[in-house]
Amino acid sequence: MALKLSARGDIPPFIVMDVLRAANERAAAGEDVLHLELGQPETPAPPAVLKAVKQALDREAIGYTDAMGRVALRRRIAEHYRHSYGQDVDPQRIMVTTGSSAGFLLSFLAAFNPGDKVALAAPGYPAYRNILRALDIEPVLVSAGAEERFQPSVELLEALEVDLDGLILASPSNPAGTMLDGAALEKLVSYCKGKGIRLISDEIYHGITFGTEAKTALEYSDDAFVINSFSKYFSMTGWRLGWMVLPADMCRPQECLGQNLFISPPTLSQIAGEAVFDCYEVLEEYVERYARNREILLNELPGAGFGELAPADGGFYIYADIGHRTNDSQDFCQKMLAETGVAATPGVDFDPYNGNRFMRFSFAGSEKTMLQAVKRLRNWRR
Repeated sequence: MALKLSARGDIPPFIVMDVLRAANERAAAGEDVLHLELGQPETPAPPAVLKAVKQALDREAIGYTDAMGRVALRRRIAEHYRHSYGQDVDPQRIMVTTGSSAGFLLSFLAAFNPGDKVALAAPGYPAYRNILRALDIEPVLVSAGAEERFQPSVELLEALEVDLDGLILASPSNPAGTMLDGAALEKLVSYCKGKGIRLISDEIYHGITFGTEAKTALEYSDDAFVINSFSKYFSMTGWRLGWMVLPADMCRPQECLGQNLFISPPTLSQIAGEAVFDCYEVLEEYVERYARNREILLNELPGAGFGELAPADGGFYIYADIGHRTNDSQDFCQKMLAETGVAATPGVDFDPYNGNRFMRFSFAGSEKTMLQAVKRLRNWRR
C-alpha cells in the first residue's frame, strides 16, 4: 500500500531555481555562464558587518534569541524607519524573521484561514501564490499589463467581482521593477480598509530605486503587514534575515507562530543585521553600481532584439516583452542559455497568464557581466 502524500507539496516549482541548476550544470561541464537570472547582489555584506560577526564569534556563545528577535536589532530597524521614511515605529511591533520568506509564511498563517481569497498581481513573485496554495489559501491573480505598469489598482480589484480577504502589494515589484506612487498606494490602502481586506506590503527592494523614493505602507496604515529583508539593499542574501512591522493586534499571534515554527531567527545573522545600519554610505555605493548596470541593459538590450522593456523604477530587474520572438519563454530561455551562456528567467515563473511572452533579466551582478551579456545577445538573433 502506498503511503499518503500531502497535497500541500503539490505546488509549482520556483522556476528561477531550475534555471540556476541548469546554469550550474553548464558551469560544471566547463562552459562559462553569465548569471542574469538571480536577484542576488554580487556585492558582499559591508566590511563592518563581517567585522562585527567575527568579534561576536570570539566573545560569545551563539544561542537562541527571543522569537521576535534581538531587542537591539529591533531598535535599529525602528531607527531605520525614522532615518529613511520619517516614520516612528514602536520596536515592539517589529518581528525579525528568517528571511522575508518566513515573514510571508508567518503573515499568511496569522492573517488568513483555509479557503480565504488573497489578491496579487500577475506578474508577481511566484512564491506568494505557491505559499498561499500550500496553506490552502486561494490566490486570486490580478492580470496587470504594461498599461497598468504591472501593478494592481482599485479598478482592477473591483473588476474581479470577488470578496477578497487579502491583498499583496510589491513596490518596487518583482519582476517588473515598477513602483506605486504615494497617491496610488494611499488609494489602495484606503480601499482595503473600507472593504476589510488585510494588506501585506512587500517592501524588500526599498532602497534600490532610480529617481524616485519608494513609499512605505506605514505612511498610510497601521493595519498592514510590512515585510522587508536584509537580502537586497543590505546585500546579505545568504544570511537569511528579514523583518516585519506588524499591526498591533498581530504581535502576540505572530510571536506564538514564530516560537513554534522557527524558535528564533539566526542569532549570528541578527548581530550582522545590527551592524549593517552603520553602513549606509557603502550601501549607496552598491546602488550606484546597480544604476550603471540598469543603464547598460536599458540602452543595449533594444539593439539585441529586446525592445519592449518595463521601466525598472526600482529593484534590479528588467522585464522584457519577447512576444515578437517567441510564445514559449521557458524554451526561449533554455536555448539562450545553451547557445550564449546567458542565464535569465522565463516570464512563466511570474505570470501563468501572459508569462509565455515575457522574460526577466537581473542586473544585480557586475558591470562586466552586463557588458558581456549584451554583446553575446547582440550576436544571437533567434
